[in-house]
Order: sequence, then C-alpha cells, then structure tokens
Amino acid sequence: MADAEGKSSVPSGGAEDQDSAEGRGGEGDSAAEVQAFPDTADSNPATGSGEGGEDRPMAEAEGNKEDEEEDTDSMDGSGLYSLTEEGEQGSEEGGRRERVKEAGSGGTKRTARKRNRPGSGGGGGGGGTARPSSSSEEDENDEEDEELEEDQDEQAMEEWLGTEVHEMSVPGWCAVPSLRAREIGWGARQFVRRVCGARGLVQRLELQGRLERHTGCVNTLHFNPSGTRLASGSDDLRVVIWDWAQLRAELEFDSGHKSNVFQAKFLPHSGDSTLAMCARDGQIRVAELSATQRCKNTKRVAQHKGAAHKLALDPDSRCSFLSAGEDAVVFGIDLCLDRPANKLVVVKEGDKKVGLYTIFVNPANTHQFAVGGRDQYVRIYDRRKINENNNNGVLKKFCPSHLVNSESKTNITCLVYSHDGTELLASYNDEDIYLFDSNHSDGADYHRRYKGHRNNATVKGVNFYGPRSEFVVSGSDCGHIYLWDKNSARIVQFMEGDRGGVVNCLEPHPHLPGLATSGLDHDVKLWAPTAETPTSLKGLKEVMKKNKRERDEDSVRHGDQYDTQLLWFLMRHMRNRRPQRARRGEGGEGDTDESWSSPDSSDEEDGGPDHVQCMSS
Repeated sequence: MADAEGKSSVPSGGAEDQDSAEGRGGEGDSAAEVQAFPDTADSNPATGSGEGGEDRPMAEAEGNKEDEEEDTDSMDGSGLYSLTEEGEQGSEEGGRRERVKEAGSGGTKRTARKRNRPGSGGGGGGGGTARPSSSSEEDENDEEDEELEEDQDEQAMEEWLGTEVHEMSVPGWCAVPSLRAREIGWGARQFVRRVCGARGLVQRLELQGRLERHTGCVNTLHFNPSGTRLASGSDDLRVVIWDWAQLRAELEFDSGHKSNVFQAKFLPHSGDSTLAMCARDGQIRVAELSATQRCKNTKRVAQHKGAAHKLALDPDSRCSFLSAGEDAVVFGIDLCLDRPANKLVVVKEGDKKVGLYTIFVNPANTHQFAVGGRDQYVRIYDRRKINENNNNGVLKKFCPSHLVNSESKTNITCLVYSHDGTELLASYNDEDIYLFDSNHSDGADYHRRYKGHRNNATVKGVNFYGPRSEFVVSGSDCGHIYLWDKNSARIVQFMEGDRGGVVNCLEPHPHLPGLATSGLDHDVKLWAPTAETPTSLKGLKEVMKKNKRERDEDSVRHGDQYDTQLLWFLMRHMRNRRPQRARRGEGGEGDTDESWSSPDSSDEEDGGPDHVQCMSS
C-alpha cells in the first residue's frame, strides 16, 4: 500500500502541499470507484468513513479505508462485494489511484513536474538554467500524452465493468437454521433445492476430481436423469460412461462417427439404455447399451450435410429428439418409426440459409424449440405451426438491439432454456451472454447481460446452474469458469478450469450442488462446494480486462480473421472431399433415413468456416 500511504516520491519544494492533495485525491477516487461498482456503496458503517476524514491523521484515514475495502470485498453471506481482489488492493488499486491523480486537473504530480522542469518557467527568474533541447521536451510530452491516454482507457474499462449490473439480493439460505429445520422435519422436501441454489455454496465450489480416459479434447458431457452416471464424448471418436462418484469408467465404446463427437446424451425414460450422438461428420447416431456395461450396437438414424453440433431432448419422450446442423436443417427424430428422421424446417433469413450450432426444447412447452447459429438471431419455432411461407416458419425472434444492424459477423454458439421455459440464455461468439424473456413479443430486447469471459477460439457452451436457474455458468478462452448471479449479473465464482486454455462444456448435476466441465484438456473435471472459505475472486478483474482488450483488438483485425477462416475452410474442404464421397456409398443397419441425401439440404451452406469444438474459428 505504498501509494495509498502517501510514500510515493514527490517533487522537492512542495511535499506538504502534495501530501495534502494526494489525501484529497484518494478520497475522490474512492467515490469514483463506488460509482463504477454500485455494490460497494453498502459499506460497513463501523469504519467511520466520511466523518471528519480530512481532519484525521493520514495513517488513521488510510487505515479505516483499508478496513472498509476489506468489508466490502468479504463474501460472508452479505453478497455485497466488488470485483476488487483482496490480494491486489495494495498494488493494483494503489497504482490505479496514483495514475488517476496524475491525470487530474488540480494539484497533481504531473503539474508539479512541469513546474520544476528546467526551462519551464516554474523555477523563477534566474534565466541561467540551460534550456533542454526541443526533442527532449517533445519526448516528455509524448510520454505524458501516453500516460493520459492509458488513464482514460483505464477509466473507460472501469465504467464498462460497472454498467448493466444490479444489486444482489440478500442470501435466501442459511446453513444452520436450514439444517436445524430439516432435523425436526420442517421443509425437508425443499432442503435439497435450496442447498443447490445457495450462493454461499456456489462461492465454495472447488476442484474435486478428474476423470481421465480420453485421448482427445472432451466436447460433450451429460448426466443421466438420476445423476448416477456421466457420459462424455471426445475427438478420439469414443464415448465413455462414468461412475463419476467412484472416478472410474464403467463403459467405453467406439461411437461409429468418422470425426469429432460433439454430443452424446441419455434419452429420458429409457433406463439409461439409449444414447443419442452427433458429430462433425453430420451423422446422428444412436447407441444401444446393455445392463451388463457393454454397447450392443450403434446405428445411423439421420445425416446432415455439414457438422451437427447439438441435440435437443424431449423431456417427456424416451424415443424422440431433435438435431440441428450447419446445413440449416432441423430434424425431428422418432426411434419408433421405420424412417426415424423427419425434416422439420430449414432455417433461413430471407432467402439465405442459416447454419445452426445449437438447439434446445422448451421444457414447459415441448412443441416449441429454439435454435441459433451463423447470425445474431435467436429463433423460436412451434412444431405445430411451422409454415415456411409465413416468416419462414419462425414464431418469434430475439436479438440484442445493438447487434441487429451490426457489421460484425456475430454467431450464437449455444442457447438454453431455463428450468421453467420462461427465459432463454444465448452466448455470442466474441460478444457477451444475453438473457431473453421467452414470453416477450417478437423482436424484444435482452433482459440481462453477462460480461467478463471470452468466447472466440471454440464453440462455447453456456448453461443455467441451480434448480431454479439461479446462476449462469460459462467457460472462457482464458481457461476459467465463470458463474454469474442471474438477477444481478455479478460474478460470484471464478475458477481456473483447463490448462489447455479453453473450457467448452459445463454440465450441472441434476440433483446435487456440483458441476462437471471439460474443454481442450483430455480429462473431465468435477467441482463440488467443499472449500472451507468463500472465493476471494483473486485475479478476476485483471482477467476480465484482458479478455475485453483482446476482444476489441480482434474486432479491429476482423478482415485478417476472415482471411484466416477462408483458408481454414479451403483446407477442411480438400481434406474431407474423398471421405464424404465414400460415406455416401455406405450402407448399414442405421441407414434407414434417406433425408440426408435430400436435395433440399444442399452443400451450399457448407461454404463457411466449420466452427469445430477444438479449433479456432
């Protein structure tokens, strides 16, 4: 806290005035910080801040200031804290305050340096001091301009971090009263739900274990309905069924896919005997599992002309689900039919097809589903009302207002419904995460915005966490896992995920306060609320700023990025040309659906970069 204690160097001849100016500057900067982060306004009144602060000795004033910051950063259940980390207050905040004071308009160090500079006229009338060369003056002026520009950038970054966030509510769950009530039989049915959605436990999540079996990036995770088993799929083309509690693999089998496995999901009400899969090769396959921990067979039930990234399960059906592909086609698949796949819709914007990366069924109204892909729109369809002659069959569309006419080629990498279907969460590539009210009318703007992560290098997932969708969870290019409080849009947990640098998949346990994640590393990580103390969010602020700066820099280099994407597409097309021809001649048990060769699903939409899970887009 060298800067905060006034020990930094000052020009000779004005030490007392400078110390006084610095003391007042520190108080002003503290007020600016509270304005940028409204949650720090509810500081502990016991600190005595603001009562006669100018008349108190400097050491006492600074000591109370440190106590106040420590209170506002605490995570003891009050929920009112700033993004400033305890370990960085002395160096990072002190340095920032010093820079802001230097950039100020009155009584600053920069002004003092100008007055005392030889030949500046501030030394008084002797005229005998040698005047420095003009080039030296220009260099000093350039340095000052650069410092001022850095201060302005820092201030703009602080303002960006503090906007569109709200005050967090008082925690709704307290451990001791809740445990006591359960012991005497009060609220036993609500106990698990309240525990899983408790902010205090989310703030105590830490790495519990690793599941190691795959030899490639792990692109998909899915718990069975009871939560006893976890399925994972990888670039190694294999699927593993885990007894995650024992950290061991129960079953491992070849998926039958020819390229990266993107998703593998247990069908509900099937007794964990049926697993649906999709992959970069565009195939939709189904694996039949036996009770003796072996895979009977896998068969193809549909074929997209382009990668198929996501499947959407019908929570009420054991044999039907949806798939979406980069050929813009949505298939409805019913395993009870001889020809399982039925083409529901080809997603278009005007006359142009929109390749799809994500699809999700509304859990409260299973006739409705939402899709997202290679443009900025979330589209909602109703299977009973799809009429391509009427708005291309779209029931309603959502998009953040500032992205409607954006020139940047924004994509939606993942979207999910909340537990009751009233909200839709969408993650945009190299943009932020947005929450929409699914009951709003067509064209409504977003309701909440979640910032700080980076979604550029791979196809990022996003998810709700908690039985009532209390939190939002996402991975990031920086290798960290972020959890936001849904209502306030404030980050409540920040964990280091994959060493490989990118976290893609985040799967909350259906009944317990835990989480499974995966990414570029070849293992699956399990998280549980076992930490003795809540998180301090150490390092969060600097990582958020770094992500924002890199995103802004990449947006400036958009033209170069497009050239890279075009080169990647050409290489991929040449590499896959022969295998695709060979696959078209395949036959087999699963080739019961002929819609994959329909002329309506042409190769035209495969003319963009293939956003695979483990490669840069």
